[in-house]
Amino acid sequence: MQTSVDYGIDAGMGEMRKITVEVPVDDLAAAQEYVGAGVTETVRAALKRLRSIQAQQRALELRGKVKFSMTLDELRYDRE
Repeated sequence: MQTSVDYGIDAGMGEMRKITVEVPVDDLAAAQEYVGAGVTETVRAALKRLRSIQAQQRALELRGKVKFSMTLDELRYDRE
């Protein structure tokens, strides 16, 4: 059984780990400007984005392998 973390779903902060990392000053400054937050939140945002990319790649690997019980038109109608 796959967990929500495996699928890139944020189920809360969970267990934390303190790290020390050296990064180029210009890269960090640009990332902080983009995120609009401090170092910790910028690193968290970057790690969360990487997890999201990984989940998207896993979903793409399933393309054509999952059978649905409804057609695309039925799904669209159900949404309205």
